Amino acid sequence: MNLRHVSPASFSALTLLSLSLTACRPHDFPQYAPNDREYAYVTNGGSGTVSVFDVINVRLDRELAVGQNPVAVAVSAKRNEVYVVNEGVESGQGSLSVINAENNSVVATIALHKLPLSIELDPESDLAYVANSGSNTISVVDLKARREVTQIGAGEEPVFLRLSPDRKTLAVANRRGNSVSLVDPVARAVRSVVTDCPGATDIVILPDSSKAFAACSAGHQIVSIALAHSDAHQSRPDRMEALLDVGRAPVQLALKPDGGELFSLNSLSDSISEVITSTNDVGGAYIMGASPVRGLVTRDNSLLYVGNLHSQEVTVYAIDDGKRRGSIHVGDGPSALAFSAAGHLLFVVDAVSGDVAVVRTASQSLFTILPAGRNPNAIAVKAFKLP
Repeated sequence: MNLRHVSPASFSALTLLSLSLTACRPHDFPQYAPNDREYAYVTNGGSGTVSVFDVINVRLDRELAVGQNPVAVAVSAKRNEVYVVNEGVESGQGSLSVINAENNSVVATIALHKLPLSIELDPESDLAYVANSGSNTISVVDLKARREVTQIGAGEEPVFLRLSPDRKTLAVANRRGNSVSLVDPVARAVRSVVTDCPGATDIVILPDSSKAFAACSAGHQIVSIALAHSDAHQSRPDRMEALLDVGRAPVQLALKPDGGELFSLNSLSDSISEVITSTNDVGGAYIMGASPVRGLVTRDNSLLYVGNLHSQEVTVYAIDDGKRRGSIHVGDGPSALAFSAAGHLLFVVDAVSGDVAVVRTASQSLFTILPAGRNPNAIAVKAFKLP
């Protein structure tokens, strides 16, 4: 059944059926204290809004007006705040909306530059880094002071950035520049540039901060980069280790939490490629679905969930077995994924049908579908306790 075309009465019946089935298995859901709060925040590019979903009660809580064309969202590890990047296409200037998660209200707007597309938070400070694709810069934002403190030059059209766990490297994917800029966050300057990555779009960094991998989406490769290291015994600069052949148009990299393997989502090959990160060996390629664009690995490193944009399916891949376990029917155009804090729910943002599918991970089945705004595109989950 195509859930996009279900009548309201039929949809209600389906939802009640899901709820009744869930009631039979209460152990699938965590127990919450009265002061527990957990929300999923979904940016709606066509609505200029953020849909806020109550994860505990599995319902839409509210919709907040933010800036024009919100495209990215991140949650703070230090305070109960959420940050939304607004591209601001028509105005020519982007912005950062700050949401107070305790009452889900917009409390500040910080001016940015032309066409910001992504954000990375420093988990141990009050700083955020925002890639301004139209300005070829990185904004360094003091979140506590609610202002930009400086800009760092990047390559042409920076679209994504990632801070290493040791906080010594900020890796920036420059899509039109076909390169990766490696920035020293302390000096706030580019340390080195790795070229020959056509259409650089996504980056992952290993948990020990030794390597970065970037997806070269305009081709069929990902680049492996050994990051600069310095201690009492040795010093080494940044260097490109290898260009790894994967499928066509790798648009995203999904890293296992233990860092041992990553998966390249090859959107034009309808496949994923498995990479051993320590040796840069590319294992098998596996057919997933129509245009895989987003993958997410479970915290126990066992399963990879894959959103296939040109379909209504999320594919489940068993990592240890090296094969597809099955697929889950969701809304149209699954393009962004996030787990609940306990991992019992998977939220799937459906870009075409404009909704969010909620999947029970214990049974790998659809629980319900909740409405979002127009053109939803990104998601982040924030869990916390009220005082």
